[in-house]
Amino acid sequence: MFLVQLAGTVTASTVHFATAWCLLTTVKNVCDVDALLEGSPWTCPGDDVFYNTSIIWGVIGPLRMFGRLGNYWQMNYFFLAGIIAPVPIWLLCRRYPHNTFLKSISIPLIFDGAGGLLPARSVNFIMWGLVGIIFNHFIYRRYKAWWMRHTYVLTAGLDAGVAFMGVLTFISLGYFDIYGVRWWGGVADDHCPLASCPTAPGVIAKGCPGSFR
Repeated sequence: MFLVQLAGTVTASTVHFATAWCLLTTVKNVCDVDALLEGSPWTCPGDDVFYNTSIIWGVIGPLRMFGRLGNYWQMNYFFLAGIIAPVPIWLLCRRYPHNTFLKSISIPLIFDGAGGLLPARSVNFIMWGLVGIIFNHFIYRRYKAWWMRHTYVLTAGLDAGVAFMGVLTFISLGYFDIYGVRWWGGVADDHCPLASCPTAPGVIAKGCPGSFR
């Protein structure tokens, strides 16, 4: 088992590094959203979120972001909301112990899934929800034996299909600066016209509010 895990780790690390190095050296303006062509998939949303998180917690510091010196101190109330939110579900489960729908609600999982909204987009959540409901609800209830036999194979197949399709799309289209169709939820922006506005008090920019309090 150890040798299998070691071989998998070495292989995955090598392939990941080689792929990243290849993209960084061959894709022009990779991760530079302003310089990329419209519709380009090489915006690196996950890396962008990781970089911003490093700046927030490492350079600026939580005191100037979420403390008394910051503009987002109200977000601390969500810690209280996270403590209180499971209580109504727990009370309802106590009141209706035979309700299977209530037992399937997990507030921590819902909040944790919402945390993925930063790098992910609406189309990701729509597909996750659609596939999850079909295979983990309808098929699970009607064809449980089939589900137990094939669900993990399906998961691996979907993951592998996305990876292979990404490589195939890049080789056949993206390498020639031809990108896929535009669909709702897949546009590479945050759908917020105020996202680039300055937040420092007294700083005024065109199209932005006068100041943030």
